[in-house]
Amino acid sequence: MEETTYIRVKEQVLKEIDDKMPPEEELQDLAELFKVFGDGTRLKILYVLLCSEMCVYDIAAVLGMSQSAISHQLRVLKQMDLVKNRRDGKTIFYSLADDHIVTILSQGLDHIEE
Repeated sequence: MEETTYIRVKEQVLKEIDDKMPPEEELQDLAELFKVFGDGTRLKILYVLLCSEMCVYDIAAVLGMSQSAISHQLRVLKQMDLVKNRRDGKTIFYSLADDHIVTILSQGLDHIEE
């Protein structure tokens, strides 16, 4: 005999969930954002840029990685609007796009250190 599952959530709670749930497209964008934070190399780059604006050459030297690998990861970070760049002559300098990235990193670290 199969049991029927009933939702036992109050109407007010259902409305609150409905009001707070972002549209599907925004949820997908958020999932993509968190995927970017799921890579150790990208996190290292973000922490380097948390301390100072730098060019690819300097980031590669600090992290002991190839410029090619750093450039590839910076491209991903730039596509997700996590880093920005500015040109000074022939050199391109990278920095964090805004304070939201600092908040995400610090809150994430706080969470895992609890």
